[in-house]
Amino acid sequence: MTAVTLPWPDPKLSPNAREDRRAIAGIRKAQKDTAFWLAKKAGLSFPHLSEGLHVRVTFHPPDRRRRHLDNLLASVKSALDGIALATGVDDHKWGLTIVRADPVAGGSVIIECGYGGAFVPYRGQITCP
Repeated sequence: MTAVTLPWPDPKLSPNAREDRRAIAGIRKAQKDTAFWLAKKAGLSFPHLSEGLHVRVTFHPPDRRRRHLDNLLASVKSALDGIALATGVDDHKWGLTIVRADPVAGGSVIIECGYGGAFVPYRGQITCP
């Protein structure tokens, strides 16, 4: 299993922020590029897989405010697109686990990728392709 740690997403990327899509285009591009290069640096590449990649996204918020997982996932969509480019596996073929974890200073998002028997999803749940 290989992991990449990303910075906490810009609050403007949350669907609840209701920002104009043109106003956040630059933020989305920066997030996608950052995720792509961090994934490349970490060696996240699975070009031999046509499917079967499992991705676990763990959110470590910067504080204890309540956040909905669907909004958190939407706020890192551009980052996941960058990860998909780096891995060589289209994200519509991923299995996905979303986890809310304890807060850390500044917040972070950890994206872990694995496939086959090399990856056991969160809390011991075992899925078979």
